[in-house]
Amino acid sequence: MKRYLYLWHRWLGIGVCLFMALWFFSGVVMLYVGYPKLTPREHLAHLPVLSLQDCCIDLAPALAAADPQRAPASIRLSTVAGQPRYLVSYPGRSTVAVDARSGLRRGVVGRDHALASARQYDSTAASEYRGVVEEDLWTHSRALDADRPLQRVQLADANGTLLYVSGQTGEVVRDASAVERGWNLVGAWLHWLYPLRGIGIDGVWSNLVIYLSLTATLMAVLGAVIGVLRWRLRKPYRSGSRSPYRGFARWHHIGGLLFGVLAITWIFSGLMSMNPWRLFSSSAPLNTAAYQGGALTAAAFPISATEALSRFAQQGFKARELEWRLLGGAGYLVAHDGLGRSRLLSMADGQVLEHLPREVLEHAAQAVLPQGQMHSEVLDVYDFYYYARTEQSMLGHLEKRLPVLRVRFDDPQQTWLHVDLYTGEIVGVLDRPKRVSRWLFALLHSWDWLPLLERRPLWDVWMVVFSAGGIVLSVSGVVLGWRRLRY
Repeated sequence: MKRYLYLWHRWLGIGVCLFMALWFFSGVVMLYVGYPKLTPREHLAHLPVLSLQDCCIDLAPALAAADPQRAPASIRLSTVAGQPRYLVSYPGRSTVAVDARSGLRRGVVGRDHALASARQYDSTAASEYRGVVEEDLWTHSRALDADRPLQRVQLADANGTLLYVSGQTGEVVRDASAVERGWNLVGAWLHWLYPLRGIGIDGVWSNLVIYLSLTATLMAVLGAVIGVLRWRLRKPYRSGSRSPYRGFARWHHIGGLLFGVLAITWIFSGLMSMNPWRLFSSSAPLNTAAYQGGALTAAAFPISATEALSRFAQQGFKARELEWRLLGGAGYLVAHDGLGRSRLLSMADGQVLEHLPREVLEHAAQAVLPQGQMHSEVLDVYDFYYYARTEQSMLGHLEKRLPVLRVRFDDPQQTWLHVDLYTGEIVGVLDRPKRVSRWLFALLHSWDWLPLLERRPLWDVWMVVFSAGGIVLSVSGVVLGWRRLRY
């Protein structure tokens, strides 16, 4: 039996140890340089203050110009290529831009529009048009699907920023600095096996990652078993050592004993990140559409954008973007400034609010499950299921402000909602499968554990030291595998 353990570990290791070495190394890079993205704060920081002069047409004609047949999923007023635009998104990830002055629907974005968007992003840097792409190294994210094709513009700024402009709306939807692009070649791009994308096998890319991770997990478990079997606790080997190996084999053996368990958890949790076989997909997800309380129509917003901007300005709030929002059938205009702060204008009484009353959000949430039990609480501090991460992390761009309202439903999946008190937005939906994923992926893979996250650089030391152990373990395995194949 032992012989088969050795053979399985050896030949599985020859197949996947190189991938493990790449995963451990690129994982360290990802701790500090994430895959390029345009965060909400970056987006707002590069927008001008919305002007009251010659702005804007009412919402009703703007929606009629966008698509009179469909109810929108979201409505924003922003500045695109130096001009005010209504940006109307519809279910199915399609977004339409309407000129907020003329009321005309904007067409396909071309070269001149892309360059104008780049000038808005940075008016001090020269820009060079780099053509149109459907997808490239830095735009594999499915979140960009509604914006394809993408126009590329290279800025001559200090960061060597490459901009991606939506071919549908003209908005800048991604920025990638030279540092991000350089490090990501050995970071996230490598970690997620993105070199396998775009070569004709995109349809099976997910399964390739899943089964490589599964194979690596099995190989690591077998290695841990063999490592314990070969280590002599009582009687040393003839050489006086408790390990029978020398050279790289000894490094591999001792490295496995020291770091093997953590290596197993990292590879296994990486497998869990892919949601293999839909393990973390709910069989009966709770439909949160009723939270809005009706269709997003102009009738729910009697106060015009121009009047709203004037009221925000009177409060000393310089809005850079407006967002129309329905909560339990009640209309609100949410304004965002360049620092990521927000204010709300109630359509009911015209009052400007810093945050929403708890009872308003509870009323809207109860409509999600009218006949069910609902419990709510306001969180003033982060906990295991609601916490913030640094911007470069995979989900670090998501705003996790405090306080936040947590709503628990007594549905079959025991669903929780996290609702932002400042905007009314549902910022997280956690049912039972997603809470299991929180344990098996986020905790085990990136050690999202508050006692560590709140005590940096302790978290950094933990991640880097054990990643280095994983690199030693996997690189020594690569060397041993090469020697076996060679001789």
